[in-house]
Amino acid sequence: MAIFTSSIFIDIITIITTVLALTIAFFKWKLTFWEKLGVPTLNPVLFFGDAKNILLGKRQVGVEFIDYYKQFKPRGLKHGGVYLGPRPFWVITDPGLIKHILQIDFPHFINHGTYADEENDPLSAHLFSLEGTKWKNMRTKMTPTFTSGKMKMMFQTLVDCTPGLKDIMDEHASKKKAVNIKNILERFTTDIIGSVGFGIECNSLKDPDSLFPKYGKKVFDLTPAEQLKQSLLFFLPNPVLKAMKFRITNKDVEDFFMKTVRETVLYREKNNIYRKDFMHLLLQLKNRGTVTDDEKIIDHSNQKQEPALTMNELTAQAFVFFLAGFETSSTTMTFALYELATNPDIQEKLRNEICTVLEKHNNELTYNAIAEMTYMDQVLHETLRKYPPLPILQRQCNKDYIVPETNIRIPKGVDVAITILALHRDPEFYPNPEVFDPERFNEENKNARTPFTWLPFGDGPRVCIGLRFGMMQSKVGLTALLKDYRVTLNKKTKVPLEMSKNSFIIAAEGGIWLDIEKINT
Repeated sequence: MAIFTSSIFIDIITIITTVLALTIAFFKWKLTFWEKLGVPTLNPVLFFGDAKNILLGKRQVGVEFIDYYKQFKPRGLKHGGVYLGPRPFWVITDPGLIKHILQIDFPHFINHGTYADEENDPLSAHLFSLEGTKWKNMRTKMTPTFTSGKMKMMFQTLVDCTPGLKDIMDEHASKKKAVNIKNILERFTTDIIGSVGFGIECNSLKDPDSLFPKYGKKVFDLTPAEQLKQSLLFFLPNPVLKAMKFRITNKDVEDFFMKTVRETVLYREKNNIYRKDFMHLLLQLKNRGTVTDDEKIIDHSNQKQEPALTMNELTAQAFVFFLAGFETSSTTMTFALYELATNPDIQEKLRNEICTVLEKHNNELTYNAIAEMTYMDQVLHETLRKYPPLPILQRQCNKDYIVPETNIRIPKGVDVAITILALHRDPEFYPNPEVFDPERFNEENKNARTPFTWLPFGDGPRVCIGLRFGMMQSKVGLTALLKDYRVTLNKKTKVPLEMSKNSFIIAAEGGIWLDIEKINT
C-alpha cells in the first residue's frame, strides 16, 4: 500500500532519495566543523573525511598521521584539524602546544576519549579508558603498585622466566633455524605477565598454543569483521555506543580473563597465599583499601573498611596490565633486536656493557645490575623513538579551551591527536631520523633536546603508569638474549620495513626474522 503517492515503487524511491540526501547533508555539515572554528584543515571528502586510507585498511594509522603532520607543519602551523570519517580530530604539531595539553592545561584534557562501559563491557573500564573523577581515584589507588620499590620486589619473578627464552634460542641456534622474534618475545612477555600479574605459570615458551597468548593475540589480531566493528569507534560518539551496548572486548576473551582472575583471587584469599607480584598488590587494594609492604592480603583489625576495588575493577586493571605488558614490551624488544642486527657495532657495544656490568655482580642478573646499564637505556630510548608502540597519543577536550596566543575556542568533546611517530621522526628534533643512533639519548643530548618531543609513554599527570615495568621487562629480555647470543638479520625479513596496515600497535609487515648464533662463554 502506497504512503505518499499512488505507487509504492515511487514511495520507496522517494524515501531512499530523502534518506540519502539527508545523509549527504549531514556529512557535509560535519565536514565544516574546523572551518567554522578557524582551524586550518585539509581536503576532506564525503563519508571518509581525511581518513580514506585508514578506513579502507590501506595504511597504518600512525603512518597516515605522519602525512597530516607533514601537511600542517611546513605551513608554519602549530596545529590543524582533520576528520576521521565525520569525526573531527585536532592534530598538534608544536611541542609547546603539546606541553600545554599534556601538562600546563591538563584539567582541560584529562581524558583519552576512548570508549568504556563498566556495565556491559567490564574489561573496558580499566585505567587507560576511565575518565574524570573515576580515573583520578583509580590512578591514586594504583600508583603505589608501580613504585621502584615494587618493581624491585617483582624483579626476580621476571628473571625466573628467562631460562625458557634461552632454551628456544639454543634450539634455533643449534639448528641454524631462523626465528620470528616477535612471536618468541610475545610468549616470553606472556609468561612474565601471567606470573607477575596473575600468579599463573603460563608456559607459553614451551607451549605456544597455551591459552594466555591465544586470548591476548585475539585482542590485537582482528578479523575483517572485527576491524569493521572497531571502525564504529571512530564514527559514533561514546554516548551512542553506550546506548547500543557496544562491546570492545570479545565475549570469549572476557569470559577467559574473568574466570582466570576470579579463580586466582578466591584461591589466594582462601589460602592466604603471598607472592611478590602485581596480583598481591591488587588483592591488598581490594581487601584493605591500600597497598602495604607486608605480606597480608586481609587486615583483620580493620574488617569494616570498604574495599577499594570491586572484583570487576580488579579484573579490568589486571587485564590492561596484561595487554600493555605483553604487547608493547615485546614490540619494543623486537624492533631493538632488528636495529641491533642491522647495526652490529651497536650490538657489540651493548653486549660489552651487559657482560661488564654482570661481571661486577657475580654474573647474576639483579635489579641493581640492570640499573647500571646506561647504554641499554640509550638503545631502548632510541628504539622507542623510531618505533613507539602507540604511534598516536589521544586526548579529549573535557571543557572548552582557548588555544594559547589565539582566539580559537576548542569546544568540549573534541578529540586531540598528538602524532608521536611524526614528532619522533621530525628532522628538526632528530637529525637524520631514519638512522638508529643511541647517542641521541646520552646525557648531553637528552638535556639539549626540545622538551615534549619524545613521548612513547605520554607525559604529564596521565603519563603511562607502567613505564618502569615496561622498561624493566625489556631490559631483562635483551640482557638474557644478548649476553649469550649474537643476532643477524635473516633474508625472510622484508627490508625496508613496512608497517602492518591492520594493527594500531606498530608492527612490521611479514614479521622480523633473525638468525641466532650462540656465543661461547
